[in-house]
Amino acid sequence: MTTITFEPADQPEIIRLIDELDAYQKPLYPPECHYGIDIAALSQVNVLFAVARDDGGEAIGCSAVVLNAGYGELKRMFTRPASRGQGVAQTLLAFLEHTAIERGCTRMALETGIYQAQALTFYERAGYMRRGPFGDYPDDPFSVFMEKALA
Repeated sequence: MTTITFEPADQPEIIRLIDELDAYQKPLYPPECHYGIDIAALSQVNVLFAVARDDGGEAIGCSAVVLNAGYGELKRMFTRPASRGQGVAQTLLAFLEHTAIERGCTRMALETGIYQAQALTFYERAGYMRRGPFGDYPDDPFSVFMEKALA
């Protein structure tokens, strides 16, 4: 059974998890088109960082929501390849969406890359719709911007 809890992002095990995500994403895009936030940013007071752990307590996934005025931004969604297909990402996403609603968010937004077909399919199945850039993002041809109204 997978458990999801809010945890500090600056744990060695979590830093390794984020490094795995970067090792996957960074080769796909030019450096100026990588918008992942670092451990320091994940540790800010307006960021809720969630970790998924397996039965043995090993971190198998993570994600964060950055709380902004009226909306949350999903960041750093990652599930280790060996744990994919078991509902980990869906559980993480539902956990963060629920918490965002409790914190007053009426919508969730995200940026992902054009070469991440699995992520695009995942978000579309979860009810996210494509939109234009938001926040401080430029109109980047390597980015796909999505959002979902939260009930």
